[in-house]
Amino acid sequence: MTEKTLCIIKPDAVENDYVEKINEMISMENINIINSVKIDISKEIAEKFYAEHSEKPFFNELVNFITSGPAIVQILEGESCISRYRNLMGATNPEEANIGTIRKSFAESISKNAVHGSDSSESAKREIEIMSILF
Repeated sequence: MTEKTLCIIKPDAVENDYVEKINEMISMENINIINSVKIDISKEIAEKFYAEHSEKPFFNELVNFITSGPAIVQILEGESCISRYRNLMGATNPEEANIGTIRKSFAESISKNAVHGSDSSESAKREIEIMSILF
């Protein structure tokens, strides 16, 4: 089934000039990048995006990090692309991520983990809707 998902190449990966390499990995998985924009995500959008974590102690850290510099916000499309992109991203903790995943290759830490990807079709729909204002 063809799906869409949200991909954010986070400020750490943009700063370290990994965007092209990450996008090459996405393309090699036969996942299409159908929209892409480089942007400074506003605090307002970040707070809405991470609203499900608003009561958690790491909420402010999430918002501060995603707004700390330019990010690449992308919509991906392909067969079962939500699960396929999640597998390509690897575990949140890069030390636990499999070799050949984006996070094993480019993430610095659990918090500076290079990329975001929607974890379900419901999340993808909500996240794309929030970020669609940027395109």
